[in-house]
Amino acid sequence: MNIKVGILGATGNVGQRFIQMLENHPIFDLEVLAASQRSAGKKYADACYWYQSEPIPEEVVNKIVVPTDANHKAFEDVDIVFSALPSDLAKKLEPEFAKAGKLVFSNASAMRMENDVPLIIPEVNPEHFEMIEIQRENRNWDGAIITNPNCSTIGAVITLKPIMDKFGLDLVNITTMQAISGAGYNGVPSMAILDNIIPYIGNEEEKMQSESLKLLGKFENNKFINADFKIGVSCNRVPVIDGHTESIFVKTKEEVEPEKIKEVMNKFDPLKEYNLPTYAKPIIVRDEIDRPQPRLDRDAGKGMSISVGRIRKDPIFTVKYTALEHNTIRGAAGASVLNAEFYVKKYL
Repeated sequence: MNIKVGILGATGNVGQRFIQMLENHPIFDLEVLAASQRSAGKKYADACYWYQSEPIPEEVVNKIVVPTDANHKAFEDVDIVFSALPSDLAKKLEPEFAKAGKLVFSNASAMRMENDVPLIIPEVNPEHFEMIEIQRENRNWDGAIITNPNCSTIGAVITLKPIMDKFGLDLVNITTMQAISGAGYNGVPSMAILDNIIPYIGNEEEKMQSESLKLLGKFENNKFINADFKIGVSCNRVPVIDGHTESIFVKTKEEVEPEKIKEVMNKFDPLKEYNLPTYAKPIIVRDEIDRPQPRLDRDAGKGMSISVGRIRKDPIFTVKYTALEHNTIRGAAGASVLNAEFYVKKYL
């Protein structure tokens, strides 16, 4: 029997991506769509403006949206909720669902850096799921909150993981060129972004730095211990609809040639044995001199793979390369769904 799931914040851009990724899912049955009081009580097609190029899946067109209330009867038989809530609402509402016994797989930033909340990329730090039992004990609830990182963090950390494991990390410097969909449909006015680059995204640099160290750190003695390399980040918004591009500079602890970096990235496929529905090979290495590009490569692995190219020697660092991810799939909804798939396969 499939696991019944719901979506919190179902009418927004990331909520819509959740709907797409859960359509005909072999493990999860989408039972509940929850949103604000403004949308509650309406048919889904009437409650939202559909932003995606594919049509709304038939099974949700006429589904009635319910309030984002953990005590609502619609959630009685739901075991997992996927959260696409804004951070301020997530901080208040996600714990209420965890108290009600639900597993909350959250894309929101509100709880990511809590010392008993796992921040997970399953290809990178699956052992951090072990914090769930400690979280339940600390907070006296039957459910749990499991978070995935910021969209820009995911693309960088997946590419850094095989390098760290094989050669060690000393210094990392990242410059991002982030798509406008990362700010939401109404996030960046057209007059601000057209013919322009905005060299500031609020709190993005701080998130990438702190989240990367937590993700690539250890879980020991029931605590998260940050990784010990130094990381600097500069974030920019660019006039691309989907697809975050990152220029990544890495100084490794062990001297290594670019070909060896390429080799370990190509071999990196840690969850292959689990046969997870949403999983795709995490890194696709491109050999062309001008790839990856958002328009050409963001949908690699159905949007779940990170495309990497231009792996080359650097005179200051050890190596530099360009990485690209689909920010609303691998960097948002897809990350939460993959976390849930892995948890179900490994722990339930």
